[in-house]
Amino acid sequence: MLRDVRLQENVSSVAKVGRRAAAAFVALSLVSGCGGHPKGVMTPVALAQPSNASQVDMLVATTRQPSGDPATLFSGERSPTLSMTDVAVSIPSDSRRAPGTVQWPRKLPPNPETDFAVTRVREMASEDEARTWFRAHNKGGHVLLFVHGFNNRYEDGVFRLAQIVHDSGAQATPMLFTWPSRARVFDYNYDKESTNYSRTALEDTLRTLANAPNVKDVTILAHSMGTWLTMEALRQMGIRDGKIAPKIENVILASPDIDLDVFAKQWTDMGDERPKFTIFVSQDDRALALSRLISGDVSRLGAIDPSAEPYRTQLETAGITAIDLTKVETDDGLHHGKFAESPEIVQLIGQRIIKGQTLTDSEITLGEGITAVVAGTAKNVGTVAAATITAPVTIIEGRGAPTKKVNLEETLTSNGRAENVAR
Repeated sequence: MLRDVRLQENVSSVAKVGRRAAAAFVALSLVSGCGGHPKGVMTPVALAQPSNASQVDMLVATTRQPSGDPATLFSGERSPTLSMTDVAVSIPSDSRRAPGTVQWPRKLPPNPETDFAVTRVREMASEDEARTWFRAHNKGGHVLLFVHGFNNRYEDGVFRLAQIVHDSGAQATPMLFTWPSRARVFDYNYDKESTNYSRTALEDTLRTLANAPNVKDVTILAHSMGTWLTMEALRQMGIRDGKIAPKIENVILASPDIDLDVFAKQWTDMGDERPKFTIFVSQDDRALALSRLISGDVSRLGAIDPSAEPYRTQLETAGITAIDLTKVETDDGLHHGKFAESPEIVQLIGQRIIKGQTLTDSEITLGEGITAVVAGTAKNVGTVAAATITAPVTIIEGRGAPTKKVNLEETLTSNGRAENVAR
């Protein structure tokens, strides 16, 4: 009898979680629906001359399957072959768009004077062609590699990187690594498995960049689920090579959708010679609230309060910089893309972090209530103390559910490897 009661309780609990997850997916699909802009914008258009538009040239590497359609180029399905493409995107003048925004065309073909528009697409037939492209677009040997997040089409990653490069003023050669996302809210698990599918390809891409004689340093900027892919690729490199390639100097994780325990283990598995890590977090991130729900109610790295204990001390000890964007306001209803949509934050990425500069001097003023936790110090870099943030979406986070504080210290301070006891 007792066993039957427990079974009924378990079934009821699972059903509740299922209903909450389904409701959360519906809520997010309503907020993040991508039906507001035309699909298939990869067909190049000609720029009028003269033109006030700016142009961003990038190299795109992908594990997506070619779509056979020049309007989309690649689908959300997986390919065992890494494809490389030279892409140019024009961006309207600042008088025609607000910084931090991707100006999608309302109709096709796009107008480069008012819309983001692709102006060149050229498939790379070999690694030699890619090397030639890098030599022609070399910016002091600095490379910015962007890895997009969940629910992204090929074109989403292309336009977002173009916006980041333009608005940040980053003096680095832009490269996009885009993995097979079906760009549908209900395909969360497919997308997550696609990151695992792509980790060796990203590892190989990073190793190729690190071995290139004309590359001095690489900064990785990863968002959301793309942070999982990035950490897994770096972990593999650390295990395979015994260290991370020294040229990979900076890793920026924006809204990282990673289990806290798993992040700590990935970080230690990289070995003792790691890049500088910066994470952007926000406690009002609705997408990460959903991820927490469907991941067994385990806290996500991108939703912690880095100024609260035990996180503050653990991050300081590990030398990981955390920047809390909870108080930053953007037009993103999910509060999940603040790193790119806030002009001040995207400029911080381009003008300071990519150059390896720290966030401990008095020149930093990012806005009210923005807290930075850096190695050896925690400081408020805004003008007022951060306020307590209320739960953004009760149905997603669970009414009254306490946040479990995960102790990272043991994992972050371990060497992550078994001791050799056979002496």
